Amino acid sequence: MTTASTARRRARTTASLVSLGALLATSATVLTAAPATAAETLLSQGKTATASSTEGAGYAASAAVDGDLTGTRWASQWSDAQWLQVDLGARANISRVLLNWEGAYGKAYDIQLSDNGTDWRTVTSVTAGDGGTDELAVSGTGRYIRLQGVTRATGYGYSLWEFRVYGESGTTQPEPGGAVRVTGSQGNWQLTVGGQPYTVKGLTWGPAIADAPKYMPDLKSMGVNTIRTWGTDGGTKPLLDSAAAQGLKVVNGFWLQPGGGPGSGGCVNYVTDTAYKNTMLTEFAKWVDAYKSHPATLMWNVGNESVLGLQNCYGGTELEAQRNAYTTFVNDVAKKIHSIDPDHPVTSTDAWTGAWPYYKRNAPDLDLYSMNAYGDVCGVRQDWIDGGYDKPYIITETGNAGEWEVPDDVNGVPDEPTDVQKAEGYTKAWNCVTGHRGVALGATMFHYGLEHDFGGVWFNLLPDGLKRLSYYAVKKAYAGSTAGDNTPPVITNMTVTPASAAPAGREFTVRADIRDPDGDPVTPKIYLSGNYANGDKRLVDAQYRSLGNGTFAVTAPEKLGVWKVYVQAEDGRGNAGIETKSVKVVAPPVAGTNIALGRPATASSSQASYGDCPCPPSHAVDGNPGTRWASDWSDPQWIQVDLGSARSFNRLQLVWDPAYAKSYEVQVSDNGTTWRTIHTTTTGNGDIDTIEAGATARYVRLQLTARGTGWGYSLHEFGIYA
Repeated sequence: MTTASTARRRARTTASLVSLGALLATSATVLTAAPATAAETLLSQGKTATASSTEGAGYAASAAVDGDLTGTRWASQWSDAQWLQVDLGARANISRVLLNWEGAYGKAYDIQLSDNGTDWRTVTSVTAGDGGTDELAVSGTGRYIRLQGVTRATGYGYSLWEFRVYGESGTTQPEPGGAVRVTGSQGNWQLTVGGQPYTVKGLTWGPAIADAPKYMPDLKSMGVNTIRTWGTDGGTKPLLDSAAAQGLKVVNGFWLQPGGGPGSGGCVNYVTDTAYKNTMLTEFAKWVDAYKSHPATLMWNVGNESVLGLQNCYGGTELEAQRNAYTTFVNDVAKKIHSIDPDHPVTSTDAWTGAWPYYKRNAPDLDLYSMNAYGDVCGVRQDWIDGGYDKPYIITETGNAGEWEVPDDVNGVPDEPTDVQKAEGYTKAWNCVTGHRGVALGATMFHYGLEHDFGGVWFNLLPDGLKRLSYYAVKKAYAGSTAGDNTPPVITNMTVTPASAAPAGREFTVRADIRDPDGDPVTPKIYLSGNYANGDKRLVDAQYRSLGNGTFAVTAPEKLGVWKVYVQAEDGRGNAGIETKSVKVVAPPVAGTNIALGRPATASSSQASYGDCPCPPSHAVDGNPGTRWASDWSDPQWIQVDLGSARSFNRLQLVWDPAYAKSYEVQVSDNGTTWRTIHTTTTGNGDIDTIEAGATARYVRLQLTARGTGWGYSLHEFGIYA
């Protein structure tokens, strides 16, 4: 049985073969072309082609200019007024156009030329086309040429095996406006701007747009020619203007959910959420149209790490479906951008080369790929080779190794590279990018940022505006030299003692060798970050005193957990060296024996199933700082310990969870019924309370009257010492 669709395919194939046969036998053309001259050249093959629509993924506009007369074709949707256009890359004198129609041909159509891809002029019209091959004599000059369909001859769309455009050699002129192209062939690609070779020597952009005029000259002095953003909107123009003023280009980013992973916002269903996709497509198109002619625009980058990030939203077969749907949508965006702006390439970034097979399968309209790669940047080349890819790429984030790529230190947190290692990481990354000649077209390394916090110290070239060794490594890579520059202090051999047992609220020792290559006086500073202890990524001033010879006594925070301690050495010339190590803050030792350890404990309430619970009162006397008692979220509450008999003690230690008591009393009893108070506070601040209060009693109780948070009360340890 022959289905309708099968019959259609067969009919259209037969018609095409008949048309080609007729061409070989006799020239059945609409217009007779002037004899070709020796100077006439095929201008269209392999050039960028775009179209008003396609019938499906297998019928891209590029198929009409790939040189394959019978194997590939462009096919439009089934309606009139469809078009196919070719960007010849430069203005040329057009002498002849050859259209090899498939069975779905145009009965009436125009051939149009344009200098800018927007304003078109018709140079010839056909009103009685009969399919097969149309060879048209054309006289005109333009960079863009378009087949503008008027009326279809069949119920299908328009379909061309090949759209060939000929002109006289030597008549092309440099293209206006500095259009950006990906030129060349497999393994021998090149990025060009205005016809001139262009290697992306870039950095990702961090400062406020309002500060762009301040920092763009510095970027230029580093040899940077490109910056990358993650979002493009109505506020982007001042950034583009500032970049253009210094001769810099911008990779304009468009953000798509879910982005790089947890915290990036949103879990879109790319299979079913048509409204989201239409909204994004409309939004992106608006800004492409707004900035396509801006001299700073280099290319468009659709999405950031979403193929990888979708694993945080979906799993199994649904994850596969979402990844395919997402990359298909990226291709829809690329086609839309090309229809608005044929002069700038479109790419899409991920952080996993495993995303590239999805792009290869579903996003043929991307001009190049992009990859965020840090310590493993040198592996991208082999992954590209192993994957058999047919598009070049740029690296959109790279530099020193990230948290996820380094081993854990003695305290179980990522061991941050030293300043020297970070600088070497940038040099290595750039060498790997430039080493993949003809495929890797450059990089926007990470990160020209000013934040002076946990992430800023890990990745920024100039946290708080202070230039680091990595800043100068990038400058040497891009500009070729740092001769004459004053460079940062160098810190080595940093140690923390004790690294894994610093008593809360007491001093521990930090030591580092600090030297300045230029002999400048150096001012050291000490900071702390609670990123791993309480999630606070800020760097806060530590309380410390200098012991001389690069040694400091630093007061540990009261909050238990692993903290980062930073030594920052400034030279007064705008440079800084920064080293960091972790320190584990523990409860300060208490003299005597904990007579509450393992004793029966009871409470007014306890959380049965919330977070890490159940959290019974026994967890507060088990000697394990990783467990806790947690009450209901109300006032008042209590917890008490039965010591078994009347015992004498002279101090207590309370190790609070973040859900602490602002006001409470310590009460004792001989019979568990009649209580007397031995300590009261209304200014509790959590962390650790060491209470110098003694008594002789069998029962000890905390009467908790005012919470310090919106949660309940929670204790990791309730120690009673004799």
